[in-house]
Amino acid sequence: MKLTKAIHSDVPELVELLKTLFEQEAEFEPNSEAQRKALSKIILDPKIGIVLVARDDEKILGMINLLFTESTALGSKVGILEDMVVQSTSRGESIGSQLIDYAISEAKKECCKRITLLTDIENTKAQSFYQKKGFVKSKMTPYRLLLD
Repeated sequence: MKLTKAIHSDVPELVELLKTLFEQEAEFEPNSEAQRKALSKIILDPKIGIVLVARDDEKILGMINLLFTESTALGSKVGILEDMVVQSTSRGESIGSQLIDYAISEAKKECCKRITLLTDIENTKAQSFYQKKGFVKSKMTPYRLLLD
């Protein structure tokens, strides 16, 4: 297995991985066209972010997105982690752990001063995983406003 940045030809496989992820999350639903469009934008514009993948010789085993923005609180670039998913047949092989480590390393290379992520409130397994990687629960509560 090797860890790399995704390339545009990876988009179809990544869309399938996101389908798996969004089918298990309460707030989201798979939408192949929306996922394809967003992944293409991210991959083609490194200022938006990077898609990191774990792959073997034949297929992508897992992915995570590292998106960038500027924090007025810190006065610097920060990262947002999204879409962490590993193929169900490859779970338990430390792929997720390696992807998180890779994302943290890339965020440091990009001079990010903080990484933020959201996880489903009921997914205590994921929360424990992120805590083991050094993430701490924020005192901030996320709110969303969906716009048409």
